[in-house]
Amino acid sequence: MRLIPLLLITATLTLNAGLKHLKLNQALDILEESNLEVQVSKYEEQMKFYDIAKVKAKNYGTLDLEITALRSNDAGNVFGFKMQSRSASFADFGFADFMGAIGQGAMQSGGDFGKFSQGLSLSGSSILAIEPKDLNYPKARNHILTKISYKVPLYTGGVLRNYKKITQKMYQMSQLDTQKLLSLKKYELKKTYYDVSLVNSFIYNLNSIRRNIKKLEIVIKQMQKEGYAVETDYLEVDAKLAEVDAMIDEARLNRKLAYHFLSFLLNQKVDSIVAPKHTPKVPRVTKDIIAQRNLDVAKANLGLQITKDNIEVKKAKFKPTVGAFAEYGKASDELFKYNKKGFYTVGIQAKMNLYNGGADKADLERAKVNFLKVSTQVKLAKEGMWLKAKKLKSQIKSLSARVKSYQKQYKFAQKVYQTYKAKYKEGIVSITDLLIKQSQEIEKLMKLLQIKNQKNAKVLELQNLING
Repeated sequence: MRLIPLLLITATLTLNAGLKHLKLNQALDILEESNLEVQVSKYEEQMKFYDIAKVKAKNYGTLDLEITALRSNDAGNVFGFKMQSRSASFADFGFADFMGAIGQGAMQSGGDFGKFSQGLSLSGSSILAIEPKDLNYPKARNHILTKISYKVPLYTGGVLRNYKKITQKMYQMSQLDTQKLLSLKKYELKKTYYDVSLVNSFIYNLNSIRRNIKKLEIVIKQMQKEGYAVETDYLEVDAKLAEVDAMIDEARLNRKLAYHFLSFLLNQKVDSIVAPKHTPKVPRVTKDIIAQRNLDVAKANLGLQITKDNIEVKKAKFKPTVGAFAEYGKASDELFKYNKKGFYTVGIQAKMNLYNGGADKADLERAKVNFLKVSTQVKLAKEGMWLKAKKLKSQIKSLSARVKSYQKQYKFAQKVYQTYKAKYKEGIVSITDLLIKQSQEIEKLMKLLQIKNQKNAKVLELQNLING
């Protein structure tokens, strides 16, 4: 019985367990598959892909099935229903009343054709004035009409062809949007990894400083016994130890927050990572590389092609459109009663606008101007990205020099602290002087890591610029 609770506890711990010792290349692979924002962007891609299918489908026309059920006692409708179902008879025209009048005239003539003709000519107007009951007051009738029709464009002046090109390029644009978003998320992931690496370095160095402080406490205790140190010296060092401990706790908290952010990016819990040992590599960037690989430039080029296709769409308004139409149908007074008396209609239509006040001409000229505008924007995008790349390269060089400078300053601050520590033991300097030098050592360490962080961010930004 104890086995079941044990298994449940084990299963719960397994479910709550996060990724451990996650390497950067592994995280990048997970990011591409699991990041929620990237998944949303991929769904947008799929939607754009179906837009292509919608435009392509218009080339094949439309096939519609239409079933209409009607009931009416309106004379015009009933007569039309019978005509459409090919079931009209002379009785529907009121011939019963007409034939009755003719029969009565024949009976009155007694079989004399001459007398019948004479009587017909005299009473003809009254016979024609008869209002046939069957025609004017028909019985209500059901009418079930079934039609299938097919419409297809034969020539559209290139509208459909160019719309298809535009939708294909819009789909490619959505793919570039996904790549750009993925590139941004990779940048955020890499930066977080290098941030954690610097935090680890900061914690490591603070722990080293903490050990030195603990050793200093031991020295002070010994010096107190010999009468060379006072209680305030110990309290002052103890306060410095508390300050360093607080800095270590804050650094660990920042690392924990970084893990939370990584968990958000990967859509999986991350418990620990393998931080990079080396700084990110500065990529080779030239004007040609920017033009070939930068996604913003690629999007601008696609936009230029779309505006060119749009000009062709506007030109199509000056060309005729031709379409074909075919329809077949059957009509009956019962739902499932179909006879062989179907009907069909076929046709072809050509249409061309001759004049609309110059609106189409204005649309065409506007499209041409827009093409020129976007063409200029493409050049601007290339130059702008190259300018940004040069600025980043310059900033990286400057930060690299500052890193070297602060590395030397930090090493110097360490040596100064060790020197003052020896002087304190000899009673040459006070504990306050010693701790000031230690504060300067910590300050140089923090500044060094801050500059390293800035440099890493600029290098990763430059990588992101060429989507590397």
